[in-house]
Amino acid sequence: MSARNLAAGTPYRRNLSPANGSHFDAPPVSSTSDSADSARSVGYTPVPTGERSYSGLLHGTISKVFRKGGQETVVSEEPTPFSSSKADSESASFNGCPYMNGSIPQTPTPKSTPKSASVAAPIPLPPPSAARLKGQKQNGSIPQMNGNSLGGDVEKLTIRSYEKDRDLKSQEVVYTTSNGVPVPHPYATQRAGVNGPLLLQDFHLIDLLSHFDRERIPERVVHAKGSGAHGTWECTDGLEDLCLASMFQRGATCPLTIRFSTVGGESGSPDLARDPRGFAVKFRTVEGNWDFVANNTPVFFLRDPAKFPHFIHTQKRDPATHLGGGDDSTMFWDYLSQNPESIHQLMILMSDRGIPAGWRHMHGYYGHTLKIVNDNGDWVYVQFHLISDQGNKFFTSEEASTKSPDWGQKDLYEAIERGEYPSWTMKVQIMTQEQAEEAWERKRINVFDLTHVWPHTDYPLRSVGKVTLNSNPSNYFAEVEQATFNPAHMIPGVEPSADPVLQARLFSYPDAHRHRVGPNYQQLPVNQSATPYATGNFQRDGAMAFYNQGGRPAYLSSIEPIKFQERRVNLNKVHGQFIGEAVSYLSEIRPEDFNAPRALWQKVFSDESKERFIQTVAGHMSTCKRKEIIARQIAIFRQVSPDLGARLEKATSVRGYGSIEGMSFNGTHNGFGIKRGANGLRQDAEVVFNNGAPQKTQKAR
Repeated sequence: MSARNLAAGTPYRRNLSPANGSHFDAPPVSSTSDSADSARSVGYTPVPTGERSYSGLLHGTISKVFRKGGQETVVSEEPTPFSSSKADSESASFNGCPYMNGSIPQTPTPKSTPKSASVAAPIPLPPPSAARLKGQKQNGSIPQMNGNSLGGDVEKLTIRSYEKDRDLKSQEVVYTTSNGVPVPHPYATQRAGVNGPLLLQDFHLIDLLSHFDRERIPERVVHAKGSGAHGTWECTDGLEDLCLASMFQRGATCPLTIRFSTVGGESGSPDLARDPRGFAVKFRTVEGNWDFVANNTPVFFLRDPAKFPHFIHTQKRDPATHLGGGDDSTMFWDYLSQNPESIHQLMILMSDRGIPAGWRHMHGYYGHTLKIVNDNGDWVYVQFHLISDQGNKFFTSEEASTKSPDWGQKDLYEAIERGEYPSWTMKVQIMTQEQAEEAWERKRINVFDLTHVWPHTDYPLRSVGKVTLNSNPSNYFAEVEQATFNPAHMIPGVEPSADPVLQARLFSYPDAHRHRVGPNYQQLPVNQSATPYATGNFQRDGAMAFYNQGGRPAYLSSIEPIKFQERRVNLNKVHGQFIGEAVSYLSEIRPEDFNAPRALWQKVFSDESKERFIQTVAGHMSTCKRKEIIARQIAIFRQVSPDLGARLEKATSVRGYGSIEGMSFNGTHNGFGIKRGANGLRQDAEVVFNNGAPQKTQKAR
């Protein structure tokens, strides 16, 4: 059934002119059998599935096709109305993919109309060949080959779906070329004699090798190594007072997919590398997909978005030696020592928290501040957290070195197979606009700064719901490697904040997907939405356009208009009013940037964990080729704690600079002592005086 019919809730009826130019308008009928009778009454005969045109095959399981002369007509029934019952929603299969199933919360049931159908106008087609397959039986069954039937009745043949293809066993399929032609043996090739060269006409061999050459799509520039699984969301506590999104109504459920990953490593790198972890969730809500693109740490190394490619390059291999950080850490420490706002994330990375004990035993933090809005148009700032119900556990470097490189993948997969379904509790922190302004003025906490956190004592956690993983992928490439997550995918009630790194990611992520997977990456089953309404737009064509929206107009048409839905809250209510001149902005390092790292060292780390921290940092610095870089980084650590700086000097045998006051950094302005601009630039005090934090002049309308 086309999406047009699904949206309209009416039978599909096409009135096309046949080849002779006359017009055929089939009489309306009230049932499938009546439709068939009506078709026969005007001279049409049923067409077996195996003899249908491509258009007829697309209607294979929901239509009957009739032919008269060289013309086909499609008899199609009205789609079954959606149901909001739990039983119906759980048994539904979105696009033939069972792992996308899940009870759909509070789905409105459209008004049901009497089931009816109509005979569509004939579609001009070339006359079918009278010749049958050689050796085919009169009853339409497939001939025998090698003593085995190739599949049975022609009447049952149809274009395969993802679900059917995925669930078939090897014993149920016939070995063929990519165009479906059976081949006797996969190893045999065509040659000019038994000892002659190969023949270019051997399509089976060319087909095999050319596809093999293209089996790999580009790996992700970041988050290349990962694992994934499918599961469900249940809103156990509700957030209706603050957010109008349907998934936050108490009792709401939806299916989801999660992909965990390391950040800097290549696709073959170990799961237990000392590295931040990606934690991406695709919630398939009744209002569209919400991609929760998070990490396992609440902060990151930077707050100026243009630094991201530079930073990631330092996590990769050296362009000259092609050595990684384990053999040459010079690039790593050079970048960090020139961008001291990275110190908070660095303290976490080099601590016991740096190596999570698999994907199941780590939290997920959105990191960026978002905004949520309710039905009244009132909005607040929010931080989302996914807290592991299995506990937050870690490995030491020594423990990690004894584990499999694929420890995370193995642990997650086997736990789900055993029925030990991992789960996470979603919790939120809330801050009003006024509180955000006060947080900066009184405590120098910047809600738009990805290197800052919100203290739980001031902004307590509130439980919302639970994420549970209960199904492993049947095919890793199709359901994990091709899964894409985009922070710009937000649902009604969830809005971006002015966090500059978030704003940059809203563009960069989908741009990477279009390059890596293709412009139609959202048509892949694992990336599609699962809404109770048919979706459509004016995006067409491009590589691998499978769902190309039929013959519907590719523009805003008055002849065949598309449906629209009003916003529940006007856009001007949920966005702040920003007035100012265009500026060239770069943040500065300030005293408040060391408050949270200092608390980690002085109040959180035990004596044993402090010693492991020193050993980890000193060991990693041992492959840095320039002592001046180490001296600069020790000065940054000394700003966290004089004790920390002194212990690192002893462990590395490098005397660090006494203080960062007066130092110049090539990546950030220095706000300590005599202020110095980044890389010798003049520092504009009006631009950086609040490091981009919310100001009272930026009130929402």
